[in-house]
Amino acid sequence: MPKLPGVNHLEAIRALEKAGFRIVRQGKKHIVLSNGGRFLTVPRNNPINAFTMGGIAQDAGFTVEEFRKFL
Repeated sequence: MPKLPGVNHLEAIRALEKAGFRIVRQGKKHIVLSNGGRFLTVPRNNPINAFTMGGIAQDAGFTVEEFRKFL
């Protein structure tokens, strides 16, 4: 699994919004985003675990290098 260490959840949300995702709903511990076809759940942890962030990038359809461009 690819890794993206040290990403703040707010930075991750902004990067995903740049990539075309929009916030669908928010809870106390997670934020759900969608681009119309995919749904992503981002935890409100600071920083987000490196493996978790790599998985989120992969679920969004990006490689780690592609996702870093949005950060």
